[in-house]
Amino acid sequence: MITDAQLEKYAGVLMWGMRRARGRAFRKGDLVLVRYDMSAVRLAEAVYRLLLERGLHVVQRVTHTPAMERSFYGLAGRSQLLFRAPGETELHGRLNGLITLRAPDGMTHLKGVDPGRIAVAARARKHLGDILDRREAEGAFGWTLCLYPTSELATHARMGLDEYTRQIVQACRLDEDDPVKWWEETYRQVGEIRKWLNALKIDSLRVESDRVDLVVRLGGSRKWVGISGHNIPSFELFVSPDWRGTTGRYYADQPSYRNGNYVRGVGLEFREGEAVRAWAEEGEEFLRAQMAMDKGASRIGEFSLTDRRFSRISAFMASTLYDENYGGENGNCHIALGDSYTDTYDGDATRLSTARKRALGFNDSALHWDLVNTEKKRVTAELVGGGRVLVYEDGRFAC
Repeated sequence: MITDAQLEKYAGVLMWGMRRARGRAFRKGDLVLVRYDMSAVRLAEAVYRLLLERGLHVVQRVTHTPAMERSFYGLAGRSQLLFRAPGETELHGRLNGLITLRAPDGMTHLKGVDPGRIAVAARARKHLGDILDRREAEGAFGWTLCLYPTSELATHARMGLDEYTRQIVQACRLDEDDPVKWWEETYRQVGEIRKWLNALKIDSLRVESDRVDLVVRLGGSRKWVGISGHNIPSFELFVSPDWRGTTGRYYADQPSYRNGNYVRGVGLEFREGEAVRAWAEEGEEFLRAQMAMDKGASRIGEFSLTDRRFSRISAFMASTLYDENYGGENGNCHIALGDSYTDTYDGDATRLSTARKRALGFNDSALHWDLVNTEKKRVTAELVGGGRVLVYEDGRFAC
């Protein structure tokens, strides 16, 4: 169990993350939504108390239980799947901050549910995310999220709850006297690597490992971002590339849980940006259904690298938040199928129109699914104007 003292530190780190993500301090009277699973109520109480102490207005929402989700996706008619609750659009249009506390008590409860029904509901709610994206681009909004240990998570990660909790405590540095100070210093160090990457003027990247040989073209007007405060923990540096320039094969050796479905051993073959072949050792039918969600779901929306020097995560955690930040012996890279991140646009994101996004090759989709490779790998960059530079090898950046 996470101790009371660690809960207070956790709340402080989340406040740091939300402020960092926004890019400026919160003021008294700003509006923050705290969204949490029932099993994270102890952490929600600590966060709620801290936000009130800072003079913020707080709205709290408990998420659906596994039984509620199963009922919704299994029983709801089309109008219910498309239903937009009164006030949700207005609330999201006024939010200054969002803290999400994930503590799932169900991992496979949606297995057998038609993925198409889940996709319909996801598309119906995408407008809320679009609102927050616009507010974030304007500097009015910041968000962060984290994980709270549950027996369900530990079981699916094939470890005891104590060990699972220890991974979270270590990853978030809750065993430090001042974890916020550690995160601020790590933010600075990773920021130096980010500056190096952006100064290289990369045209494309080639990723090579035992089962990966992938070329990803970054495209114009791109920048690398990472450790923005959005995810606690987060050690990755990532970019949303021009989806049209992806070619080759990719393999995710890390399993993945998505919408209650377990998927393992995902392989993808890209040609001119489209995944022309997709297979999985387990969960292939679900994989194909997700990739058929919309036109952008079979295209790449993100490419990411994690340096093992910063991440203490050393085990499969059955949570993308942790698995995409795996450190271990070799670090990791991951791609995301689906939606891209406009904060990787090297310009004023508030002026990035839909037409401009399309012209630059930013992908658009209701899907965003991270698929992680932890094999020993080498990443080289082809530079604009010619030349080649080693970017990443043996789990760490080459700078």
